[in-house]
Amino acid sequence: MRSLTRPALILIMATMALAACDPAEFDPDPDVRRDARANRKCVVSVKEQTGDAASRLNTTLPIVEINQYIIDAPTLQERWMCRTDDEGNPTQLYKLGG
Repeated sequence: MRSLTRPALILIMATMALAACDPAEFDPDPDVRRDARANRKCVVSVKEQTGDAASRLNTTLPIVEINQYIIDAPTLQERWMCRTDDEGNPTQLYKLGG
């Protein structure tokens, strides 16, 4: 069996890294990119706060305010609200409900 050359391996690793990225990060609209960044940062904040590695953006509940995201922590059966500044950095995090 023939092994991969170093350049081929680097190309494969770079392709896999790009495939794992959110496509919105490459959108020409800066608001879409900021929103994707805010989503990611809010999910990370909830993961750090709760320890729930399965935390993810809730895409079913409508949000009417800008810079506000709902993050689900499914393992703990919790829902969190994350508010961000205009740059997409989390500024406020609190648990919703009981």
